[in-house]
Amino acid sequence: MRIVGGKYKGRALTAPPGKDVRPTSDRVREAIFNILAHSIDWDGFEGSVVLDVFAGTGALGLEALSRGAAHGVFIDNDPGALKCLRGNAAKLGVARDITPLKLDASRLTPPPRAAQTPLRLVFLDAPYGSGLSDQALLGLHHKGWLAAGALAVIELGKDDELSVPRDFEMVDERTYGAARVLFLRLKTS
Repeated sequence: MRIVGGKYKGRALTAPPGKDVRPTSDRVREAIFNILAHSIDWDGFEGSVVLDVFAGTGALGLEALSRGAAHGVFIDNDPGALKCLRGNAAKLGVARDITPLKLDASRLTPPPRAAQTPLRLVFLDAPYGSGLSDQALLGLHHKGWLAAGALAVIELGKDDELSVPRDFEMVDERTYGAARVLFLRLKTS
């Protein structure tokens, strides 16, 4: 696993041992970031703060930092995953540019000040088949984590269902092997 674009392109990332963390594949990550760069109307990475929920290795948020994001907020409830994320950030030299939070994304509270909310871009990559993306997306919206017009990039198993909340609109949807990626925008009115 490696960073696929930006200033850290080609730099290796590690994953914790075992099968508890399933990092987004390099191929899917590259496709997501190509869509964000060329197919979606949004403000872009430059100087932004991004949120990586169910962060695991932190690959999605660290990829955003490589492409110009100023800061990454990472949510995971597994201490081993957060340790791995911190190690990956340190290897890239961006340890000061991350805020790791040990939280249960299915039961979010209002964001701490360190989260620099409201945020305009969030990645959600819950374990396939868990149904946790629905709960996390609603919590992010209703607890004040997201700005109006925020973009949510959600990776699911190709057969997983997601109930798109009424306050979000589908912008794009793609399937890559076992993964399905949804791009949703929080409506502004």
